[in-house]
Parts: sequence; structure tokens; C-alpha cells
Amino acid sequence: MPAMPTLIDGTKVAKELLESTRLRVQALTSGSSVVPCLATVLVGSDPASVTYTRMKRKRCESIGMRSIKVELPESTTTEQLVAEIRRLGDDPTVHGILLQHPAPSHVDERAAFEAIPAIKDVDGVTYAAFANQWFNEGGHESCTPSGIVKLLDAYDARIEGAHAVVVGRSPILGKPMAGLLLARNATVTICHSRTQGLADIVRQADIVVAAVGKARFVQGDWVKRGAIVMDAGYNEGNVGDVDFDPAAERASMITPVPGGVGPMTIATLIAQTVDAAERLTAQ
Repeated sequence: MPAMPTLIDGTKVAKELLESTRLRVQALTSGSSVVPCLATVLVGSDPASVTYTRMKRKRCESIGMRSIKVELPESTTTEQLVAEIRRLGDDPTVHGILLQHPAPSHVDERAAFEAIPAIKDVDGVTYAAFANQWFNEGGHESCTPSGIVKLLDAYDARIEGAHAVVVGRSPILGKPMAGLLLARNATVTICHSRTQGLADIVRQADIVVAAVGKARFVQGDWVKRGAIVMDAGYNEGNVGDVDFDPAAERASMITPVPGGVGPMTIATLIAQTVDAAERLTAQ
């Protein structure tokens, strides 16, 4: 019978990150009277997005931060959204701005992202953030990829020299994920749902990052024995992008869904908001 893999406990690691962030909030508040503040901007009333933004605000408040809720109607134009984001960007009491995506289809989401000042782009969604991640120049990282790297580090996974296969090419997950892994000296292959011979490519991976947005897309027999599997997917029914049970029979480490990558995304967002508050306070 094959050995069971190590389950990577994102809930535990996220709790530790939030606790260390709480101590930083205390130090900042007592030293300067500055309370780190995250503004969440939501256009429309998509139930999942409402839940996500509420969850992020609750996490902020649980560690002593402020949060501002900005909810705009579905009919909001790109110009109106950009104006609201610029208002928040000019507000010295706001340290991080999160635009919940996806925005409604009539909104130019990229224009809205680019209205976020780089120092307040705590979700790592602007062109400047992407460039910094690919050129290893520091700054705020895309939250889910950054959370994945933090999980790998927490479990002493070897990144340097490893062959990492990222399945997915989205601008907020797959592409920045590749940049962060390259910065840690992994050899990176980026694939997607239309890659030919995908199964054979994944079978070469020491680290598999599944970020394609399709339930159980990565099959268990695609996973090389002893590989590390990071499932960044979240689909209806609490199902990830990896067919978990057969993949777990072959992996050395694997993230569950839920309780793996997801908690780290929010914890990273909050930690980066405190980073921004510290930098803005020092200016």
C-alpha cells in the first residue's frame, strides 16, 4: 500500500502568518497611531464576491486592522470605478486597495486595476506588480502565488533546481506564479488547457501547480511519484483542479481543497496591506 502524502495545511500556516501580522499591527499602531486599512471595492452583487470581500474584511478586523467597504451598483461605468479607486488612492488613511474580480463585463477591469497606486496594490494585480515579480524587484506579489510559495517554504519543499509545471496562465495566478518560482531558481514550464501532450509534461514535474479553473482537471496518473501538488483551484462543491484521491496516492505532499491554498491568499493579502502601511508611514 503506498505511503500517504503529507497534507499541506494551509489553514494552520495562514493562522501563523495572521498572528505574526497582528503583532506588526500592534507595533505600528502603538508606535505611530497608524491603523493599517484595507479598502475592498465590489461592483455588483455577485454572491460569491460579496462573501469573499466580507471574509477579507473580517480577517482584517480580527487582527486589529481597519477595513472599508465600497460597494458600487452593477451599472457602474469604468470611469466611475476608476474615479472611486483614485479617491481611495489619494486617501492617506487607506493603505491597501482590493478590487474584487471579476468585475462586470462592461467594465474595463485592466483600466481599473491600473488606477490603483503601486504601493497600495496589495493584491498584486497591476502591470507594475507583474513586472516586479518577473524581474524579482520586490514590491507586492500576487496573493495566491505568493501564498503558494509561503506554503512550500513552511513545509521545507525544495524549490531551487526543481522542475515546476504551472497548469494555467491567468494574469493573477498562472503567470505570476511562474515568475515567483523562476525567482527561486526553479525550472518552470507554463501549460494550459490547450497544451498538447499535457499529461506527459505534468509527469515530469517535481512541483505541480494546478491553476486552470476546471474541476478535477489534473488527473492522478499525471502526477510523478514523489511530486508536490499545489491545487490552487476552487470549484463548485469544494472541489479543486486536481483529482485529489488518485493524485494523493502518488504525491509526496499535496494541498487539500478546501484548507490548502485558499486561506493563504487572504493571509497574504492582509500581510501585504500591513507592508504597505509600514512603507507609507515611513515616507
